Amino acid sequence: MIPRYTRPQAAAIWNQENKYRIWFEIEACACEAMAQHGDIPAEAAKTIRERGDEAMAAFTPADTAEIDAIEAETRHDVIAFLTWLAKRIGEDSRFVHQGLTSSDILDTCFAIQLMQATDLLLEDLDKVLEALKKRAFEHKYTLTIGRSHGIHAEPTSFGLKLAGHYAEFARNKQRLIAARAEIATCAISGAVGTFAHVNPGVEDYVAKKLGLQPEPVSTQVIPRDRHAAYFATLAVIAAGVERLATEVRHLQRSEVREAEEFFHAGQKGSSAMPHKRNPVLSENLCGLARLVRAAVVPALENVTLWHERDISHSSVERGIGPDATVTLDFALVRLAGMVEKLTIYTDQMAANVESLGGVVHSGEVLLALTRAGILREDAYSIVQRNAMATWTKLGQPGAKSFRENLLADPDVAGRIPEDVIDTAMSSKIHHAHIETIFQRVFGNH
Repeated sequence: MIPRYTRPQAAAIWNQENKYRIWFEIEACACEAMAQHGDIPAEAAKTIRERGDEAMAAFTPADTAEIDAIEAETRHDVIAFLTWLAKRIGEDSRFVHQGLTSSDILDTCFAIQLMQATDLLLEDLDKVLEALKKRAFEHKYTLTIGRSHGIHAEPTSFGLKLAGHYAEFARNKQRLIAARAEIATCAISGAVGTFAHVNPGVEDYVAKKLGLQPEPVSTQVIPRDRHAAYFATLAVIAAGVERLATEVRHLQRSEVREAEEFFHAGQKGSSAMPHKRNPVLSENLCGLARLVRAAVVPALENVTLWHERDISHSSVERGIGPDATVTLDFALVRLAGMVEKLTIYTDQMAANVESLGGVVHSGEVLLALTRAGILREDAYSIVQRNAMATWTKLGQPGAKSFRENLLADPDVAGRIPEDVIDTAMSSKIHHAHIETIFQRVFGNH
């Protein structure tokens, strides 16, 4: 985790103290369940819970250092924690971890940490959705040019652009909810998942207490296809972040200047060029999205483990678990803020629509000619030659607009009334069904 791109609430999920608290909670719940099944004394389970809770409540960085020192000798993190815990619990510590294996603790803990991170990401997505919805309705009928291949196509609405991103993030929210459900699994099944030394009811109890579902078949680990699907979902969300950020970067280009990131008082754009106002937030978001997506291939490669388990996945997950979730958390919060404060230049949008002399209305003019009885192939040739005559002479002395070229064309003059051409070249037609699209996206608002 890079501090520059880490929010404290996200970092707290992955710190050592939170991890050890979860480890203890898993062990304590398992002991409570074992006591219910008569496998350990009820009084011992009570002591483990009470003394363990006291120890965790008083947990300090010194305790982390002590566990680290033990691990330096044992070369085993779970054993190091259990050794530390045993000193706090006393004689009844012999009942802790009975019939369990380290992966029961590690995998169940990882599931809980991913759930905690996901809950934070879902809050972040709500902020993005809220910001996009507000700005989409604000600019529902703000005329702007649509582009395909980076070239002017036909007019659209800036609100419609934002509504498209809203719909994508709404889908991403549902994907993340599904990914959370898939990752929320618990394994308390012993060395190779056969429950040879622990009652399956213990797993049921722990799962219920911790808001998880028992893993149907765990080998020694929870199958990693679940984790691969989870990190793939984060990557899809990150792709949505980059798509929106890339749109802002293009709209902020000097020759476009239709939208711009908010420029704060005292902000500097360049050490050498004082005039610069750069799209630094959206560029940063594109980079962060790449980091999140980088977790996908390692997560997929973790699916294949030797037999019932090896630890090739472990080092990977110690990195991608915190890195991908913390980075995406930061990116989503930054994205929401960027959308909320985005400066929209509506006059420039309107000017850009007509900046090519009206040729962006060629599609509707084509339809108008066909409705007037001209064959489509002939109509296409008429419209294209007049559009090209307009486009190639833009800015030259005596250059004519698309409308002027059309009305001067003998194949149009006298055959198509001027008011038909004017109607075809009105941008209002592109607003006709925006309400329908908005209802599809937002419902009845």
